[in-house]
Amino acid sequence: MNMVCLDLEGVLVPEIWITFSEAAGIPELRRTTRDEPDYNKLMNFRLDILAKNNLKLPDIQRVISGMEPLDGALDFVNALREKTQLIILSDTFEQFAKPLMKKLLWPSLFCNSLKTADDGSVTGYSLRQPNGKKEAVRAFKSINMRVFAAGDSFNDLDMIFEADGGCLFRAPEQIKKEYTSLKCFDAYNDLLEEINKFLG
Repeated sequence: MNMVCLDLEGVLVPEIWITFSEAAGIPELRRTTRDEPDYNKLMNFRLDILAKNNLKLPDIQRVISGMEPLDGALDFVNALREKTQLIILSDTFEQFAKPLMKKLLWPSLFCNSLKTADDGSVTGYSLRQPNGKKEAVRAFKSINMRVFAAGDSFNDLDMIFEADGGCLFRAPEQIKKEYTSLKCFDAYNDLLEEINKFLG
């Protein structure tokens, strides 16, 4: 059997932290895994900014509730799910994802969790497992799934290289220049065509 594993933010929905950065007026929160390969360093940086600005989980969730999938993303997901199995592998958090999954008609999602205090302050986070995207792909392959993976950031590279096939999607120039062995597509039609080739 075949399976497609996709990143979420930047691939199917806008970057949550960038959107929240703009809503909160805090440019420093625009940093994402496109900019910082070290996820733990990035998250500790974000948590520090939230604490300094007295921003809490409900503040972020209000912004997320107004977000929509990227143009064409829902049609792409529907077309893909008619052809094969789809799993979203994301470093986002279950406390963020629900409204976005609803708007994408509930694809399966593997992600992480936030730790919060009673007042809604974000105190930390729990990874589902270290290098969770790569390990998920490895696990699917261990049960004889043939996996295609695509994403846009540094934290997607391990799952792409672990998969049987894969590519970048709407990746920044820095990543495209560093990883010239990977194809990169910017349109859903082109990504779907590449997946169709993989599916045979």
